Amino acid sequence: MDMLTDWFSMAQQWLFESVVQPFVFAIGLGGWTEDAFDATGWLLVGLIQVLVLLAVIGPLQRWRPVEPVTDRAAIREDILYTLIHRLGAFRLLLFFTLEPVMDDIFGWLRVAGLPTFQLDELWPGVTDRPLLSFALYLVLFDLVDYWIHRGQHGIEWWWRLHALHHSQRQMTMWSDNRNHLLDDMLRDVIIVVVAQLVGVAPGQFIALVAITQLSENLHHANLRIWFGRIGERLWVSPRFHRLHHSIGIGHESEGRGTIGGKNFAVLLPVWDILFRTGNFEKRFDPTGIRDQVEPGPHGLRDYGRGFWAQQWLGLKRLAGRA
Repeated sequence: MDMLTDWFSMAQQWLFESVVQPFVFAIGLGGWTEDAFDATGWLLVGLIQVLVLLAVIGPLQRWRPVEPVTDRAAIREDILYTLIHRLGAFRLLLFFTLEPVMDDIFGWLRVAGLPTFQLDELWPGVTDRPLLSFALYLVLFDLVDYWIHRGQHGIEWWWRLHALHHSQRQMTMWSDNRNHLLDDMLRDVIIVVVAQLVGVAPGQFIALVAITQLSENLHHANLRIWFGRIGERLWVSPRFHRLHHSIGIGHESEGRGTIGGKNFAVLLPVWDILFRTGNFEKRFDPTGIRDQVEPGPHGLRDYGRGFWAQQWLGLKRLAGRA
């Protein structure tokens, strides 16, 4: 773990000194170098993730695809979403909008005596075992992500935003970041609040996010594989998550016709087992939302083509106008 941390730190320092710092000074933002250095870490993580996508998950998709690629334009939209999120544009948006507000709120709460703690210090010896500490935080944040995901499907107004993610009918490894920006902001606010409360170290937090995101890229891949009877219950597979995106299964409550769904786990299917939301059938169904293929009172619903159209229609759905 220490060796990996050292390699990452050296790569971050080199990228910052060679590329980011000269750019920051060139545009007259020399006073922001400390923040730019932190941003360089996220940029490096994103670059590594994109390389893994291209070098590992991409070939797997071509090896055993679930379905042929027929809508390359929709996939290009998802690639744009991935680059926006993984290469820093979305984090810059958060930095200039939410982070100053969050910093003020947490500063005020600390002055008021907000009780915070480090989760891995509750058990003797855990802080001296980096892998065990990391695993503890991984389980905690995965549980938080599970309940966020339940909220995205169970709360009507939140589903109107999250529906954009499920509107992709050509699922690939790029589809993970196809989200409405407000949907992503809500999730990030919750995750940041939890991270502040439990005292996860910045380096651990970056690693947690990186592993979670890469795993989610694999889950969304156009890949006909499953992990076996036991493995399917240990880690989310492409088959398990594809069922979450399946028309009529992933976004509807059984027999009620209301929003809901199955297979909400982000990494660990144990949450779907414990809370009885798991579906472990070995099947690979078409993906999307029912109102895309079955006309309602106003015909088929349009979720938009292109980034700006999808974001605008998400706002209209939120307001009940689409």
